[in-house]
Amino acid sequence: MEQLTELDIAVFQLRMGFGDADRCVDWAVERLRRDEEGDDLEVVLLASARGRDEVLPLAEVIIERYRGEQRLADQFLAGKYIVELRAAYLAGRESVSSLDAIFTRLYPALDYPDWLVMLSRNCEYAADVPDFEQPFEDEFRYIASLWAQADSLAAFERAYSRETSNQHDATGV
Repeated sequence: MEQLTELDIAVFQLRMGFGDADRCVDWAVERLRRDEEGDDLEVVLLASARGRDEVLPLAEVIIERYRGEQRLADQFLAGKYIVELRAAYLAGRESVSSLDAIFTRLYPALDYPDWLVMLSRNCEYAADVPDFEQPFEDEFRYIASLWAQADSLAAFERAYSRETSNQHDATGV
């Protein structure tokens, strides 16, 4: 199945309450357009589904069928979402305040991963105090660049340095 990671990321965002069901539907429509559904009824049904309640169960079945025990970790999917968020931030479609709301939900949902500590904290500070925007942006650039290059959670963890994140500590401002 082509572009399954794209569907995985869309489903993760939808499950977390950040995504749009249409992104999953668009994925299925594209599979049909390219004749890549391989007689998979759920892909056909997903292409015509509407709303979160219809889309999510169908998309989950598709991912489970093709990934099985090789499902992508939520932290990996969150990392890829952070890459998207950084691009949206740089384009002006996201703000420090909107990102703070996202990170405030994401951080506990992922069970407080070490790599998200400084990004979440600096974003929270930057939402209220302009002097903290640069440390936030430095950490955001660092984390997003690592996730952009990572092809797995393990690859990200090998590249990530808590010491580098600590250099972006907003409390040092």
